[in-house]
Amino acid sequence: MTEPSTPERLLEEAWIEPAVFALRPDYRALLLAVDGLVPGPGDEAGEALLQEAEASTARALADRPVDQLPHVAAWREAYRAFGAKPQRTRNSLEALTRRAGSGLPRVDRLTDLYNAVSVLHQIPLGGEDLSGYRGVPRLIRATGVEVFDTVAGGEPVIEHPDPGEVVWCDDAGVTCRRWNWRQGRRTALTEDTTTALFVLDALAPMTDEALHTAAEDLATRLGRLGPDVRIARRLLAAGATNDHVDEGE
Repeated sequence: MTEPSTPERLLEEAWIEPAVFALRPDYRALLLAVDGLVPGPGDEAGEALLQEAEASTARALADRPVDQLPHVAAWREAYRAFGAKPQRTRNSLEALTRRAGSGLPRVDRLTDLYNAVSVLHQIPLGGEDLSGYRGVPRLIRATGVEVFDTVAGGEPVIEHPDPGEVVWCDDAGVTCRRWNWRQGRRTALTEDTTTALFVLDALAPMTDEALHTAAEDLATRLGRLGPDVRIARRLLAAGATNDHVDEGE
């Protein structure tokens, strides 16, 4: 497949397999493809945002455990629906929310930003380096033969998803296992990333309004990471007209 030449083109060709919507008709993915980022290590703005996310989590968990937060609970249900055990493989939102009490990870300015937005808006949010992509992103239910480039015991290994597992992938293999559990090495963000894909995952009871609010917050903050940042946006949902918004020309 010819490599998409622009963020807009990549999003136009992204797709979700009907079997995923059959599993969860309420699922929506809001994709942001971003170009022109100025990479770098963590900074003061990112640190302040992470601290804000940690404080927000403390308030949210003052009267309930993590697994009773509405969106976390919905994702635990979704994991069970395709055979995953959510107490063993936690979705990215739950994993970050659980870490917030002792401190969210500090990685680099881009990762810190999207992790904090994920926790603040209580939504699973993945970030990937588009320079590592081969073809376009798609969300499917795996056959089990797809390859996943990861690390185990400190060493690079190739794994395979379970049959029926929901995975993000491209032409070269799986980029994220179990919907939003673990991302692969090939497309991982680094301090050198200048073009990236962000995926915001929503299930009921999260509303479309809340989903778009989270995406707008992310886009606004990403737009500050360079003078020439361009952002393309697309909503993928069951039976919906796809929504395209181009920004930062």
